[in-house]
Amino acid sequence: MSMFSIFNVSGSAISSQSQRLNVVASNLANADAVAGPDGQGYKGRQVVFETVPMGSDASSGVKVSAIRESNEPMKRVHNPSHPSADADGYVLQSNVNPVEEMVNMISASRSYQNNVEVMNTAKTLMLKTLQMGQ
Repeated sequence: MSMFSIFNVSGSAISSQSQRLNVVASNLANADAVAGPDGQGYKGRQVVFETVPMGSDASSGVKVSAIRESNEPMKRVHNPSHPSADADGYVLQSNVNPVEEMVNMISASRSYQNNVEVMNTAKTLMLKTLQMGQ
């Protein structure tokens, strides 16, 4: 594995974690969304990662292979005054759990930060190596 492939590996991880953060943000924005007139509400989404070989050496990166909707049931909340309430007074809300999404966001953010730190450390090591030759 060459020293330069570190940037490819960390770059792929940063890109994937950025997509994960976008999905988490979308989930959090729609956490309290109510089902529309068709009965279909917002379903939480999760990012699925996949290992990707990087170049001809043994290094591997990561990419987002899919974004899947959650199969959890929609939340049924009793709110008879809501305009979308059914005959029994229940409203269907999205199946997003804000606590789980916050944990997801922290995890993705830390992973993003760690990969930035890996790239900065590799850059510093390369610069120090170049300075040794002067």
